[in-house]
Amino acid sequence: MSVPARLPPAEITQLTLGYMRLSDAAPLILAKEAGLYEQYGLDVTLHREVSWANLRDKLVVGELDAAQLLAPLPMTTTLGAGGIRGNLLTGLSLGLNGNAITLSNSLWDSLGLQFPGRVPDALQVVQRLQQQVRERGRLTFATVHAFSMHTFLLRQWFLAGQIDPDSDIRLLVLPPEQMCDSLARGIIDGFCVGEPWSTVAVEQGIGTVAASGYQIWNNAPEKVLGVTEHWHGNYPATHLRLRLAIMEACRLLTQPEQRVRIAELMSQKQYLNLPVKLLLPSLTGDYRFAKKELTVQIPEFHLFWRYQAGFPWRSHAAWIVQQSSALLGKPISLSDSRALVQQSYRPNLYRDAARHLSEPSPSQDYKEENRHGSPWEFEPGITLGPDIMIGNPQYSGRVETDAGELAATNPGN
Repeated sequence: MSVPARLPPAEITQLTLGYMRLSDAAPLILAKEAGLYEQYGLDVTLHREVSWANLRDKLVVGELDAAQLLAPLPMTTTLGAGGIRGNLLTGLSLGLNGNAITLSNSLWDSLGLQFPGRVPDALQVVQRLQQQVRERGRLTFATVHAFSMHTFLLRQWFLAGQIDPDSDIRLLVLPPEQMCDSLARGIIDGFCVGEPWSTVAVEQGIGTVAASGYQIWNNAPEKVLGVTEHWHGNYPATHLRLRLAIMEACRLLTQPEQRVRIAELMSQKQYLNLPVKLLLPSLTGDYRFAKKELTVQIPEFHLFWRYQAGFPWRSHAAWIVQQSSALLGKPISLSDSRALVQQSYRPNLYRDAARHLSEPSPSQDYKEENRHGSPWEFEPGITLGPDIMIGNPQYSGRVETDAGELAATNPGN
């Protein structure tokens, strides 16, 4: 832990921090419950929101000081895509992985696939799904936001199975906690969402998990800590203290007992208000893909610290801009993309905080993506995880239990 007394004094100490009803809000909640905000001289109120659009909008207009955000939102909001414009930035990723794709039981049963005692083969599943598309016609899936890793992972999965995500799939946007009801009512055939909502669908007996996000992109970026550029400019020392408190919480979550503890804390009414048994599977990695199946181990379903999970890679951001450009239907030039990435993703803010914690951090902002099927040394003292994407010739569709990661194209160094 850094020594708060040696830090620049906070410009403001009372903060409102927004989050969503998701398991990967764990670092924000643990920092509150473990007294880490207080240790850094901050009085933080956590405010739960019901949709990503609400969370983003309240951050832009100043109702929130900071917020858990989807990884693409700093760039797309700065662009003005999605209905509101605001200059957002992040100096801290809140973790890697955490999503899953769930199908209705009737759609799953129609695939005629069984994976007793093991993780479903994500590539085999989507290839079989393509046969159903040919027979049934267009399917309806839901994602949490048009510009989200959920959308990009879904599209990547469909493409790996030769399903056209634009013509073969109708894609709806729904808040995470509305996914299960929509699946049960037959409004959608499947969804991609963060935990615990796929686990809720499985335990309610209404859905089967077809693939974890990890299988589509090993160690994909997921959520970030977002603030406006104006807020950071006015309160840089407060922002530093906020990052430090959350980073300490992320580091605590490398301990198995803290994963169990945070599930118990988040189950409380003021946080996720869900039974502990629905929060534990993804946090502990003892995960169930179908109601009648045994659990299997996916120890890296959520990564909050390992493999530099908190580092806001500009190579991730560049990949996100590329994917967003395709959805916008208009190209973003290489120069505009680089400027947007540099404005929105601030790895130097992470390095500054890491120094105060005496933790190593990468010296470069970009890394090779979609190249590594096992942990690898980025530079001395910096080990990163696998970064393979589905559809890569090396990809097997299976999960290794000791590591995993996904990647993006490297736009340059």
